[in-house]
Amino acid sequence: MTDFAIELNGVCKSYPFFDLHNIDLRLQPGTIMGLIGPNGAGKSTTIRILMGLVHQDSGEVNVLGHSMPKGQIDAKWDIGFASEDMRLYDSMTLGWHIHFMKSIYASWDDAYSQLLLKRFGLNAEQKVKGLSHGQRVKASLLLVLARRPKLLVLDEPTTGLDPVARHEILRELTAVMVEDGRSILFSSHNTQDVEQISDQITFIDRGRIIDSMDKEIYLDRWRRLRLEVPDGVALPTLPGVIGVQKAGRLAVAIANAFEPHLPNAYETSGARVRAVENMTLEEIFVANVEHSREEVKA
Repeated sequence: MTDFAIELNGVCKSYPFFDLHNIDLRLQPGTIMGLIGPNGAGKSTTIRILMGLVHQDSGEVNVLGHSMPKGQIDAKWDIGFASEDMRLYDSMTLGWHIHFMKSIYASWDDAYSQLLLKRFGLNAEQKVKGLSHGQRVKASLLLVLARRPKLLVLDEPTTGLDPVARHEILRELTAVMVEDGRSILFSSHNTQDVEQISDQITFIDRGRIIDSMDKEIYLDRWRRLRLEVPDGVALPTLPGVIGVQKAGRLAVAIANAFEPHLPNAYETSGARVRAVENMTLEEIFVANVEHSREEVKA
């Protein structure tokens, strides 16, 4: 048994034009993890492996204490999975889908499903083929959430949604976490969505996990320092600074382990620190990916 909702150790998967390299990933119970990466980074492949839909070439995968893919049948009773490309039966009503899911899952919560119908503005009598894209996403999430699963695995669930629909879905996902022990793995390339609801952030790029830690630690440790560099002044190489870009007398230094002494160190070298700025999660993600790719080249 494992104490983690999700645990991947050294997971690899090779395709003709893409490789997943030594993926290590751990999700604590009661935690929302945002899995962020550009398109083609390996997010969906990682999720398919942990769901047992794709078999890893090597490495170990445990989900809710079950070894995957061997234990996927037992694990999936407690996993709710939704992705942007999930399909419902167009000719059937949403109410038919609700009844169908209720007949399968003993954990189905009727009262919660009715509450979600109201919150999402859905009509149980409407056929799926008449639903908009946003309504289809909400319907799919309703069918997942009303099962009250221990683990939610969401692969790009807010792609293509308008701001109001995204807000409604993110609000409901946040409300789910009020219940003790529930966990969410939320895959997206939209850093704003992930920043809004996640406790932990994992960056993935080109089939590799490049960083993973608590969201607040990311936001606290990363800084952008805007510098003025007089002629003849050479900027020192400082610990915690991963890159410096210069344009004439101006420079921008990016720190991934900011310490209060860094501005003083630049001032001592002869530079002038014009500003020390916090960075958004999107800016941190881009800087992290660029730094990782430079390290791979080296």
